[in-house]
Amino acid sequence: MNTIQGKAWKFGDDIDTDAIIPARYLNTSDPLELAKHCMEDADTGFAGKVKAGDIIVAGKNFGCGSSREHAPIAIKAAGVACVIAPTFARIFYRNAFNTGLLILESAEAAAAIDAGHEVAINSAAGTIEDLTSGQQFKSQPIPDFMQKLLDDGGLMEHWRKRLA
Repeated sequence: MNTIQGKAWKFGDDIDTDAIIPARYLNTSDPLELAKHCMEDADTGFAGKVKAGDIIVAGKNFGCGSSREHAPIAIKAAGVACVIAPTFARIFYRNAFNTGLLILESAEAAAAIDAGHEVAINSAAGTIEDLTSGQQFKSQPIPDFMQKLLDDGGLMEHWRKRLA
């Protein structure tokens, strides 16, 4: 999963887990059902418009609020390949990797990439390219052990493979 390319969806600062997947839908843990309501309180039509491989670009403190793993699960199940933000809430950061959702911290990319732009990411190299504007950005490369979690589909799948 080192290279991905998709359309950018832009969101602001402090998108909390309730905006990502509202609490009224937490009566299920089915990823496909959660995906139907992903980002519903931030953009009511998001789940119906997002395509597999698309990228969320957001402001600071993405994923703040409760510690629900449903949030990164909903994002991933909706088809989003990566979330780029200047900063992430720490528990969301950990939950994202545990569920196999790629997230990258880059304040410059988050500020410069506009909604609808085509974005290419090389997670191993930590590069983000806005193909629409031609701008290139760096993020911290994903450490090898965390890249392995992503490649395996998350922490549980990683351990299933290791124990098999």
